[in-house]
Amino acid sequence: MHRMSGHRAQRDLPLNHIMSDLIQIVTTALASATERSGPHLVCRPGCTQCCHGVFAISQQDAARLRDGLALLTASDPARAERIRTRVAASLTRLDPCFPGDVTTGILAADHEDSPTGNSESGWDDYANDEPCPVLDPATGTCDLYSARPILCRTFGPPMRTPEQNLAHCELCYTTATPDEIAACELDPNLPALEAASNQAFNAAHRLHGETLIAYALRNSKM
Repeated sequence: MHRMSGHRAQRDLPLNHIMSDLIQIVTTALASATERSGPHLVCRPGCTQCCHGVFAISQQDAARLRDGLALLTASDPARAERIRTRVAASLTRLDPCFPGDVTTGILAADHEDSPTGNSESGWDDYANDEPCPVLDPATGTCDLYSARPILCRTFGPPMRTPEQNLAHCELCYTTATPDEIAACELDPNLPALEAASNQAFNAAHRLHGETLIAYALRNSKM
């Protein structure tokens, strides 16, 4: 590993704080929502419904995943290699209709409104059954859990949509009243905080756009 120059280390320090601060804020918010939800939040290891179907992630999420895979490579190379094998298999299925630049893995800015690749179907129908390459099919758990994207961390409890509706995992809150669901809402400031964090990260690294987990891990080396 090359030693960081003083300039590089100084530049990266605030970014590390940005990334860790966001994770700490999200973790605290999730803990609060989980406590308020009680038995209504049924998310457990082995429940993998939310681990199927692709979704856009930020460049900051992508960097966190690559860092997580690098750490796993050092501690458990066989497990890390299984992730890379699943990534390669996933890309074979995703590439033909990828709604963006296959070379960079960056989604088109209008990917949610446009047909996917050569398909006439749109984003809502793209790869809905595709398993996340980080999901271990044998255990039903995430192999990069500590490095998982923000959406993975916040999915489950009630959270505001852009239309200001409360959305939550369909497997949870099945017996809760609307008032009980509202009382379990995640911190509504999270989307704005995440957006600001991603903007700062992208500006510092001259990055843009969003990607998918498989593309984020495509170029991760042993």
